[in-house]
Amino acid sequence: MDEFPEGLCLTDLLDQDLSSYEYFQTLAPEVQTALRREDDGIGTLEELQARVGRLRGSGLF
Repeated sequence: MDEFPEGLCLTDLLDQDLSSYEYFQTLAPEVQTALRREDDGIGTLEELQARVGRLRGSGLF
């Protein structure tokens, strides 16, 4: 996958990367909401997956 410019937020990533969008859509609604609240700093699919892992690891979801 090509790298996107730095400074992308989750919204940009979901708009520009189909794999990230599809992955995001598989997440539970409460996880999606939590990710949207932390919109910044997620610019790649790998960062999105890592953030989901941290959320799940926190015991909140």
